[in-house]
Amino acid sequence: MSAHRTTVAGVAVDTRHSIGGERVASAATFTDVSPVDGSVLGEIARGTATEARAAVAAAWAAFPDWAATPRAERARLLRAVADGVEKRLEELAVVETYDNGALLRSHRRGVMPRVAHNFRFFADRLLELDHADFDTRGHTNRVSWDPAGPCVLITPWNAPLLLATWKVAPALAAGDTVVLKPAEWSPLTASLLADIAAGAGLPAGVLNVVQGYGAEIGDVLTGHPDVRRISFTGSVPTARRVAASAAAHLTPVSLELGGKSPLLVFADADLDLAADLAVEQYDNAGQVCLAATRILVEETVAAEFTRRFTERAARLRQGDPRDAATDIGPVIHPRQLEKIDGFVRRALDDGARAVIGGHRSDSRRSDGHRSDGLRGGGLHYPPTLLTGVAQRSEIVQEEVFGPVLTLQTFTGEDEAVRLANDTRFGLAATVATGDPARARRVTARLVAGTVWVNCFYVRDLRAPFGGSRLSGVGREGGTWSFDFYCDLKNTVTGPKGWADHG
Repeated sequence: MSAHRTTVAGVAVDTRHSIGGERVASAATFTDVSPVDGSVLGEIARGTATEARAAVAAAWAAFPDWAATPRAERARLLRAVADGVEKRLEELAVVETYDNGALLRSHRRGVMPRVAHNFRFFADRLLELDHADFDTRGHTNRVSWDPAGPCVLITPWNAPLLLATWKVAPALAAGDTVVLKPAEWSPLTASLLADIAAGAGLPAGVLNVVQGYGAEIGDVLTGHPDVRRISFTGSVPTARRVAASAAAHLTPVSLELGGKSPLLVFADADLDLAADLAVEQYDNAGQVCLAATRILVEETVAAEFTRRFTERAARLRQGDPRDAATDIGPVIHPRQLEKIDGFVRRALDDGARAVIGGHRSDSRRSDGHRSDGLRGGGLHYPPTLLTGVAQRSEIVQEEVFGPVLTLQTFTGEDEAVRLANDTRFGLAATVATGDPARARRVTARLVAGTVWVNCFYVRDLRAPFGGSRLSGVGREGGTWSFDFYCDLKNTVTGPKGWADHG
């Protein structure tokens, strides 16, 4: 690797910031390590207040021209970015797999195509954005969406490019300029996105990427007086700091935070489907904010559900995420592995029972052999299901963000809903039932931003997305994204007062 470039599986990645259309280095760097094999992927420019302010200044300078760019031209450029993503789809998939440990097959088949779709969708939505004029006593009301200004977008490490473009695409479509701050554990595809955007013809300063630690540059970005919108995805403690920083200038914020979502399995459900839905929660090694980590099963079918679940879980293959046969890859970082393991150990000490899993993959039996046959162990944590957990226990109430599920039973709808809603979070919920009337009754009572019935993780960009309670503030997606990234204006015109222009 050179001083400012690295190569990941044959793909060249610039390790500097992208500010105002130029690559900018920092005096210091941080080391990006792959969770796949522990290799050093690169030394990444470690942003300071200087680079953070420069990025905001570049976004501010580029804003007037970008805001004045006709909708059709903005849409054309967004589609060009989508084309660029599709041309480099394989490169993006490989780099992201090395950077965050998620399955390569998932990146190829679903994640990176969805990245391109994010840009195409909001390009199309921009051209459809309209509100019919309406009358008030002979006066005409016209609603418009005006670009708000520079936006700071802070994104997480579990789905780096997908969740970044979920914010970047609507912000750019809205006519805003962007400063993107990717997570320090997975910064590489954000750098590639900057190259793709430049290659697509996006004007300099419209999309800026600043890398570094949130503790060092976060407050500079979120507290900057020239920032007009902040969108953050991450933890509740960090969100509190973001909100406090933004409050100084009353900067609007959108916060997508953690979850402790339930999966409710009723006795009338298709138990094979319910077991499949439950096993699906181990996707991305459980590092999914939407994951239904609390399995709530009607008591009369709990034993049968558990049997079907464990049969399916036993077929999951844990290993190298580059291998197409792997179902569960590593977690992203040693600190994350320690966090997950700590949650499980404390739960077991508190009386929980591990039906499957319950130990680190690198633990050893008394005979000295590895507990699961994984070569090297690495950052793998096995799929785990815990029973015998108390409702107020840490493992039930706090987000683990790993392949760890709990199972509790209930005896009726009222108890099911009470248990489902009994957390500080409200991001999502999943319901398995064979009774449409029950589905309507239960979903109406659940506190969640998204509820799936007999399915999971079906996401349409036309729908609002966000959480209730500590799972977030605001909704994005479809027109809701434009409502956030724009200043909405209502212009009222009287019936008289026009000059006669013949």
